[in-house]
Amino acid sequence: MEYLKFCFVFSCWVKFALCVFSTDTPQPPAAIPKEKLLVLTVATEETDGFLRFMKSANYFKYNVKVLGMGEPWKGGDVGRSIGGGQKVRLLKEAMEALADQEDLVVLTVDSYDLIFAGGPEEILRKFQQANHKVLFAADGLIWPDKKLADKYPSVRSGKRYLNSGGIIGYAPFINKVVTQWNLHDNDDDQLFYTKIYVDPLQRHTLNMTLDHKCQIFQNLNGAIDEVLLKFGTNLVRVRNTVYDSLPVVVHGNGNTKMYLNHLANYVPNTWNYEHGCSHCDDDILDLSQLKEYPNVLVGVFIEQPTPFLPEFFHRLLTLDYPKDKLKVFVHNNEVYHEKHIQKFWEENRNVFNTFKVVGPEENLSQGEARNMGMDICRTDVTCDFYFSMDSDVMLTNRQTLKLLVEQNRKIIGPLVTRHGKLWSNFWGGLSLDGYYARSEDYIDIVQRKRVGLWNIPFMAHVYLVKGSTLRNELKERNYFVLGKLDPDMALCRNSREMTSHREKDSPSPESFHMLRPPKGVFMYMTNRHDFGRLISTANYNTSHYNNDLWQIFENPTDWKEKYIHSNYSRIFTENVMEEPCPDVFWFPVFSQKACDEIVEEMEHYGSWSGGKNEDKRISGGYETVPTDDIHMKQIGYEKEWLHFIREFISPVTLKVFSGYFTKGYAVMNFVVKYTPERQAYLRPHHDSSTFTINIALNAKDTDFQGGGCRFHRYNCSVASQRKGWSLMHPGRLTHLHEGLPTTNGTRYIAVSFIDP
Repeated sequence: MEYLKFCFVFSCWVKFALCVFSTDTPQPPAAIPKEKLLVLTVATEETDGFLRFMKSANYFKYNVKVLGMGEPWKGGDVGRSIGGGQKVRLLKEAMEALADQEDLVVLTVDSYDLIFAGGPEEILRKFQQANHKVLFAADGLIWPDKKLADKYPSVRSGKRYLNSGGIIGYAPFINKVVTQWNLHDNDDDQLFYTKIYVDPLQRHTLNMTLDHKCQIFQNLNGAIDEVLLKFGTNLVRVRNTVYDSLPVVVHGNGNTKMYLNHLANYVPNTWNYEHGCSHCDDDILDLSQLKEYPNVLVGVFIEQPTPFLPEFFHRLLTLDYPKDKLKVFVHNNEVYHEKHIQKFWEENRNVFNTFKVVGPEENLSQGEARNMGMDICRTDVTCDFYFSMDSDVMLTNRQTLKLLVEQNRKIIGPLVTRHGKLWSNFWGGLSLDGYYARSEDYIDIVQRKRVGLWNIPFMAHVYLVKGSTLRNELKERNYFVLGKLDPDMALCRNSREMTSHREKDSPSPESFHMLRPPKGVFMYMTNRHDFGRLISTANYNTSHYNNDLWQIFENPTDWKEKYIHSNYSRIFTENVMEEPCPDVFWFPVFSQKACDEIVEEMEHYGSWSGGKNEDKRISGGYETVPTDDIHMKQIGYEKEWLHFIREFISPVTLKVFSGYFTKGYAVMNFVVKYTPERQAYLRPHHDSSTFTINIALNAKDTDFQGGGCRFHRYNCSVASQRKGWSLMHPGRLTHLHEGLPTTNGTRYIAVSFIDP
C-alpha cells in the first residue's frame, strides 16, 4: 500500500515537472504586423466629415482604401431612417480580390461621422485578444428592427446589440459575410448584418462576436454619458467610464454627430494642454503670397435699435483690408438708424467697391434680408468670401477679416463676448430639442483658457463663409428660413445637416433613392486672437436726443470708450493731473463727444432755469446762489450721472484726498449755462458739498471768451478750462470761489456737489 502511495506521489511530481519545464507549453500568438491591417471605408463625396476621418487615419498611419468615391449615393437617408445597403455592395465587390488572403485583417468603418483615437497596433492587439474571426461594434440600442432583440444572445455585462458602423475580421471571414448580400442599395445594411449575427449557426460557423465592452469601437448614440475625454501627455483619448476602456474607433452614430465634433476638437491630438491647438495652422491661406487680396462681400444687418452704431461703422471703415476689395450690403430695419447710415454713406461713398442699402421700406424679414445678402455673393463668381456682421458686433481687432480669411475654412467666426458675461456668439453644444446646451469646455473657450479653432454646432452675429461653399455645398439658397427657427438657428441647422427640401418633409422609404446622404459643413469658431465684443441691444431707449449717453449700465465698455477722455487712465499711471491752485485739482475725464452730446441733450430739453432764487426743484424751493441750469434729474439722467461719479470720479478722489473715502453721492447735479445776455458770472460762494467737480463742456476762445473760476482765499484763478477736463476742489470752509464773467459766446459746465 505504501508503495502505491509512493508511485502516485512520484507520478504527480513528474507531471508537474513536465508541465513546468516542457518546451511544448502553448505560447501567445505572435502579434499581427500592422501592415496586415487594411481599412475599408465607403465615401461617395469628400465632405468635411470624410476629410476629418482621413486626417485621423493619417495621424496613426492607417492603410485606408476608400470605396465608392465619385459614385452617386443611392443608399437612402441613413441619418433618418433605414438604408446604407450601397456600403455592403461596395464592400462585397472589394472583398472579392481579398478573400484568399488568410492573414489579412480587414477593418471596415463609416467615415463621415467617425474618427480614430488609437493606432493600428492597438486595434490589432485588441482584436487578437477577442479571439474571434469577426468582431462587430456593439450598441446599447437596437436598430432597425426591435423585434429581433430576443434573438440576440444574452450577455452578462456590456452592450448587447450589433452596430454595423465598425467591423473587423480576417479577410476570408469578412468575405463570407458580405457575399450573402443580394439586396438593393437602399436596403438596410445593419439589418442585413444583424440577421446573420442572430442566426446561431452562422454566428458559430463564422466565429463572430460583438465588442461588448467597447475595447475597439465606441458608438456614442445612447452612450454620451459613458464617455469623457482623457488628457494624456502625448495623446488625448476618449475613455468609456462604464467599462474602463479606451476605444480606438469613435463613431458619432444617430443624433450624436455634434458630440463627435466636440470630441474631435481634442481627439486624437487636435488640442491638448501642453501644446494647444495642433491643427490651427493647417491649410492656412498666406495672404502675403497672393498677387491680390480675395474679394469680400460684407453683409451688415441692423435688425433692431442698436447703440453705438456710428462707432460700428467706424470700425468697419478701419478694418485693415483693401477697401477696393470690399463690397458692402446693408440691411437696415430701423427708421431711427437711417440718419446714421446716410451720414456714413455721404462721408465714405467712394471708399468701398460698392455700397448698397436696403431699408425698412422694403419690409423684409430677417431671414429674407440675410438670404438676400448671401445670394449676392452666391451669384457673383468673383465673390471669394461673404462676411456677415450684425450691428451689435464691435470688432476691436482691425486684423479680424484678414485673420478669418487666412484660416481658410468654409464657415468660420471670430469669438466675440459680452462685457463681463459668459454670453458669446456661439454655442458649444445643443440640447435634444436643438437649443442651447453648455458644453464642458464652453467657459474655458469664452475666457480663452483654451485657445484654438473649434468645431461648433451654432454661431451667430459674425462669421465668414467661402464663396465657393455658397456655390456648392450651400447652393440651394433660402438657408435662413426653416420653420419657426430664428434665422441664425436655421442657417446653422441647414449647414450642419445639409438637408434637401424633400428630406425636411420626412420622405417616405420609397423615395430614398432620390436623396443624398447628409454631408454637414463644419462651422468653426476661433478664439486665437482677441477680436472684440458683443454689445447689448436690450433696453435701448431711442426717445432721447443722444441715446448712447444712457448706455453706461448696459454697455459700460463702449460707453467708456466713447465718452471718457483718452488720457483718463494716465491719471493713475503717469500722474496726468495738475494743481493750478492749492487743493484744486485739474484732470481729463470727458471726451469731446461726451461734452458735445451732454450740451446737445440739455439744449434739446431747453428748459433752462434762468438763474432765479425761487427754485421748486430743490428742497425748500429757494436757491441763495442760483445759476441758469438744467438738472440731470430733469432729463432722466441722474442715475447714470451718479454711476459716472462712482466709476470715474471716486477713484480720483482717493488719489488726491488721501485717506478720504467718498460715498460718490450728490443731490445737486446740473449743467450751467453762462452767457452775457442771461447770466455771465456767479458771485462768491461756498458749495454745499464735501468736494465739488466742475467739468468744462466746451472750449474757451472757440465757443466763448472769458469765464473761469477764482478761489478767493488763495487769490488764484483757473481761467482757461480745457474742454472735457474737470476741476475738483473742497466745497466748504476753505474754497470760497466765484464764476468769472463770460464776455462772449456761451459757456457750459457740468457741476456736482458730492457728499453734501
